[in-house]
Amino acid sequence: MYKRLRSGSRKMRVALFLCFSVLVIPILIAVGPATAEEESPAGDTLVSAERLDSLTAFQIARPVTNARAEDNPDDGGGAALIKWDHSPDDHEAGTVTTYIVYRSESPDSLFVEVGDVPKGVFELIDGNTVDGRTYFYKVVPVAGPGAPEQALLAMLNAADLTDPVSSSAQWFDFRRINVFVGTMLLSFLIIFMIIRAKSGKELFIRKIAGMEAVDEAVGRATEMGRKIFFVPGINDMDNVQTIAGITILGRVAELAAQYETWLEVPVCRSLVLVTAKEVVREAYAKAGRPEAFQENQVHYLTDDQFGYAAAIDGMVVREKPATIFYMGAFFAESLILAETGNATGAIQIAGTAMPSQLPFFVASCDYTLIGEELFAASAYLSKEPKLLGSLKGQDMGKAVILFAIIAGIILETFGIWSLSSLFTVIE
Repeated sequence: MYKRLRSGSRKMRVALFLCFSVLVIPILIAVGPATAEEESPAGDTLVSAERLDSLTAFQIARPVTNARAEDNPDDGGGAALIKWDHSPDDHEAGTVTTYIVYRSESPDSLFVEVGDVPKGVFELIDGNTVDGRTYFYKVVPVAGPGAPEQALLAMLNAADLTDPVSSSAQWFDFRRINVFVGTMLLSFLIIFMIIRAKSGKELFIRKIAGMEAVDEAVGRATEMGRKIFFVPGINDMDNVQTIAGITILGRVAELAAQYETWLEVPVCRSLVLVTAKEVVREAYAKAGRPEAFQENQVHYLTDDQFGYAAAIDGMVVREKPATIFYMGAFFAESLILAETGNATGAIQIAGTAMPSQLPFFVASCDYTLIGEELFAASAYLSKEPKLLGSLKGQDMGKAVILFAIIAGIILETFGIWSLSSLFTVIE
């Protein structure tokens, strides 16, 4: 009995030893090396194998050569162009992955990073310079992200310094010389046609239905013994549509003076008031009836958009004019004005270059000058050589562009030549 108990105890101790060997020894093996790597006998931190590999890879990235900087050409200033020759380690199997560019205002002061480019790219534009201030640059090739700061600093100190450079604005952007040539061509066509108009040559302009109806509309008001309203839009004299509308007003006022019909011009801007009053006064003088002009023909209402529209609507409803002109820039009030005039039975002629308002005028008015017809109408009615020449010159410019589009489609469709390259930024 004693022998069996002693033999069982021995077996239990052997089993416990085997369990201890299986569970504890691997843990000691796993923990042991890590503990040894964390601290050296001297107490310094050791690096892992991966960390050591990254350090080695970084340190073998050899520096760039021939680093240089210059004012970025063909710009408005505020930029410098930095170029360099590639590092010997920048190739397909090389270690360089990025070039970092640093900048300083003095060779001895702190350099700060201004940007980076990937391998295979050997220039960078620093777009944050101050014109007239001198800068120095250094280019550092690195072997990957997470490069150690100390090694990066060592590379920065060893990098070649560029010559000093300062940025400035250029007079011309030669990459867009094609735009300059196009502008000169269009200017030449306009000046050429103005000279022809001033010399007495007759320039053909197709008839505009809305302008052909001006005489009819004024005559109708004369026959009915009612007023003519002329609304020059709600913008000031700095808007080209208002200028075109005031030009048309001169022709309408001249006809009204000849037919002895009352013309009323309600405006919403002070400068428009002064200009329109002088135009109407001159038209009456031109018609030989300066005494018929009255100051209250052109009067101010309000600067408020819908207050102006409401005031005109009230006048139209009360006075029921025979003819209403809407010539200029209009916005949300266009349909309110045109519908009220239409409800009173007035003949309405509108003209605007506001695309969103054109459908309302087309639906509510008898005649509508669409877009550029408004500007063409001012030249059509005034017969002013400068306006006629400008109109014809622009038409010729459009013809040149149309020809270029057709020629480009044909040439590129058959693969003969890429004509579109003439209209892109020249590199």
